[in-house]
Amino acid sequence: MPLKAALENPPKGETSPWASQLTPRQLQLLKAIRVFQAGRCYSPTIAELASELTISRSTTFEHIAELRKKDLLSASPTMARSLRLTSKAQKLLNSLDKKIANCQSQVDAAIPLAGKVAAGVPIEAVENIDSLSLNSCFGTGDDVFALEVKGDSMTGDGIADGDFVICRKRSTANNGQLVVAIVDDENATLKRFYREKSSVRLQPSNDNYDPIYSDNCRIEAVVVGLVRKL
Repeated sequence: MPLKAALENPPKGETSPWASQLTPRQLQLLKAIRVFQAGRCYSPTIAELASELTISRSTTFEHIAELRKKDLLSASPTMARSLRLTSKAQKLLNSLDKKIANCQSQVDAAIPLAGKVAAGVPIEAVENIDSLSLNSCFGTGDDVFALEVKGDSMTGDGIADGDFVICRKRSTANNGQLVVAIVDDENATLKRFYREKSSVRLQPSNDNYDPIYSDNCRIEAVVVGLVRKL
């Protein structure tokens, strides 16, 4: 998770107007103080912080002064180990930790790979237990899944045998949309959807295949993406 993005986009409900005003070094200093205090139960000195961050004492002092102005650090001028994170600083660090954890969990999550769908003659819809990690592009949720394409009837749309289509569950579609449709209550197919006067037309994009006309067609999903193994 990029640091700038984490600072500028805190978790929903935890927006802090001062968060985006921090420099990466200032944030690093706050984290170093938190780790030091957690491990030793007392605060670091300026010299220890400068050594930890490999910067000069004067630079460290300047960053501490800025953080105190922003009400993120408190200190007593008469005590050597008096640096303390304020409640604002604790809230900032906690919110960033949560943001990074959420982003990591999204990266690690997987879209269910539900099975195969025909791009030629419709085949039986069979559920398959597998996964495909594409949530960083298409998001996550119970309504997103992937299907492996079998057949070449959609090559005109750049969809080849062995590709994966990323789908979002929908029960309706607009004319011209790529859909996963169930024909005659049992056969799944990938086609472009068109509503005719008395039936539905499922249009391939390969001239070697004829369109499928049906008055018993159920839309299962709309295609939102394509993945190909090279």
